Amino acid sequence: MPLQAAAQDTESRLREAIRDGNPTILKVQGATIRVVFAEGKTVLSKEQILDWVRTDAQTVAKYYGAFPVPELGLLLVPVAGGKINQGVTYGDGMPVIRVGIGRDADAATLERDWVMVHEMVHLAFPLMPRRHHWLEEGIATYVEPLARAQAGLLPPEKVWGDLMRDLHQGLPADGDQGLDNTHTWGRTYWGGALFCLMAELRLREQTNNRFGLQDALRGINRDSGGMAHEWPILRALKAGDAATGMQVLSDLYAEMANKPVTPDLPVLWARLGVAMVDGKIVFNDRAAMAGIRQAITRAR
Repeated sequence: MPLQAAAQDTESRLREAIRDGNPTILKVQGATIRVVFAEGKTVLSKEQILDWVRTDAQTVAKYYGAFPVPELGLLLVPVAGGKINQGVTYGDGMPVIRVGIGRDADAATLERDWVMVHEMVHLAFPLMPRRHHWLEEGIATYVEPLARAQAGLLPPEKVWGDLMRDLHQGLPADGDQGLDNTHTWGRTYWGGALFCLMAELRLREQTNNRFGLQDALRGINRDSGGMAHEWPILRALKAGDAATGMQVLSDLYAEMANKPVTPDLPVLWARLGVAMVDGKIVFNDRAAMAGIRQAITRAR
């Protein structure tokens, strides 16, 4: 089947395109990534694009301690414009990712891109029933900038500045019925990210900064095999709790699943020592949770 037809993008077409294409094989920490290029020209060379894929795969592997799945199919499709977009990931068996590469995208576009890391982070978490989509997307939204920061691709100021700017979109509005029952865009992506940050901070406070959400997510990935499998949400959260020796994920889910929870974000930023001054992010390293803030973006 012509690869440009596959770009219309159902899961079956995507898998067929990768199966029938002429893949370039990348090896990342023992994992095999089969990269297939759909027909079409881009300003970027094939070598530049492959270097970008390899770098982002290594970034995700660094965060999780290993690349999340043993095999991945990746279809790269030239699209109009100069952006990286149209990312989609499917699991159940060998996971596959489709990403659109703007025909006019350049090397600076690749350096700024977040889409590829976001999609690869999805690989580390088991498939959930649709009502728990907020957790899948929330993890990808939260982890993507942290993984890039730990790999030296983003400064901490950018990570915390973006969280200050965007996390309020995940707060519950009037009529909210909890994360499992409120499926707006903001609650799905940023509500899920809010859950992740609250779990992160609670874990680090209760363990004196010895464990964080990264440890829980690594445990879930090890036990589940990632997106190649479907798990109930409580099984995944309990696997994360087992990895840290705490019950933070299960308890927080019980709090937030079926009713609105509204943390005071300005107070939270102050405790973390994050402030916006004259349009720039400024850190207060004497704040109560400054050490936790520093640990979250520190390379491991």
